[in-house]
Amino acid sequence: MPSASTNAERYGIVESMIRRLTPAIHHLQIQTAKVARPDGALLTHFSLVPGPGKNIIRYGNAFIAVNRERQKQADRDGKPFETITMTTLYAHRNIFEKIFTEAYDLAQQGTEGKTIIYTSKGTLWEPFGQPKRKRPFDSVVLEHGVADKILEDVKSFLDARTWYLDRGIPYRRGYLLYGPPGTGKTSFIQALAGELDFNIGMLNLSERGLTDDRLNYLLSNIPPRTIVLLEDADAAFTNRTQSDEDGFRGVTVTFSGLLNALDGVASAEERVIFLTTNHVERLDPALVRPGRVDMTVRLGEATEWQIGQLWDRFYAEVDIDGLGKLKFMQRVKELGLVGRASTAALQGLFLYNKGDIDGAITMAEGLLPKEGSDNH
Repeated sequence: MPSASTNAERYGIVESMIRRLTPAIHHLQIQTAKVARPDGALLTHFSLVPGPGKNIIRYGNAFIAVNRERQKQADRDGKPFETITMTTLYAHRNIFEKIFTEAYDLAQQGTEGKTIIYTSKGTLWEPFGQPKRKRPFDSVVLEHGVADKILEDVKSFLDARTWYLDRGIPYRRGYLLYGPPGTGKTSFIQALAGELDFNIGMLNLSERGLTDDRLNYLLSNIPPRTIVLLEDADAAFTNRTQSDEDGFRGVTVTFSGLLNALDGVASAEERVIFLTTNHVERLDPALVRPGRVDMTVRLGEATEWQIGQLWDRFYAEVDIDGLGKLKFMQRVKELGLVGRASTAALQGLFLYNKGDIDGAITMAEGLLPKEGSDNH
């Protein structure tokens, strides 16, 4: 059985190959697609693609018979499976390598400068939606030095493959990011993936139908250069006994199955995995022991340094003399917001008052946690 990554890549290459051969094919059909503009508006785009059936094309000096057949079976998105058969003279057989190489390069252009988000479908990793534009690494403001510390650790791991293999140490690295909601856990992983030119594979341990075998297979067949993200790890398991007996609340992945997938005999090598949680105290110690989780980092509410950095990011161009920043910092201190407001809440305030310094200062009081609320 081909790996999940191979299937995902093959789909993009075949689509690119079809587009590449379109000018030489005369039996065409119209394909409709929605294209997003930079401002978010959707445009309807029509393109001509080869229709099902037989065609004769010329590529270079070779004539190729192309037969595109649609099967009765369809995938989960309702798209019918297809078979494309290409035939040429034996003397021109090497032309296929050139076609596939050109198609692969064309497919890669579609993801250049972007991050592919994979999700699981059955035992396969498949792209979820369109590739997303890479998020700048400095767009997520963590406490001073924290982001660089994690980045350097991941880079060091990726450069140490031979060191791990020579010593017989499993070549994989695990990270746990924990803290209150809105502190940048998932956003940072997206930015980290963009900085490393990696993609992201998202796994929901609470997904119904996700079995131990499926999880083990998925974590053993990760697409190349992909960070695996297990969000809200505490939501699926609260303790070993509860999850091992019958799965937690209908979830069919057991706790022991998760541990085995993370570091069992069949677990993948060259793997970077991130776990996130809002409630680290709910995680079983066996899940976060060294070897499964090698670095644990708490991302808390915004510190004074983070608040200042966020202010500069939104208002540096209009707050030329820095007086607005001084007033805002004084106000958040008066309100006791340092160490209490999340970076997501601050960003929301600044977005609402885009370019409006006085508005941001006036509305800072709205960042106060409501009485009786518990962000932790």
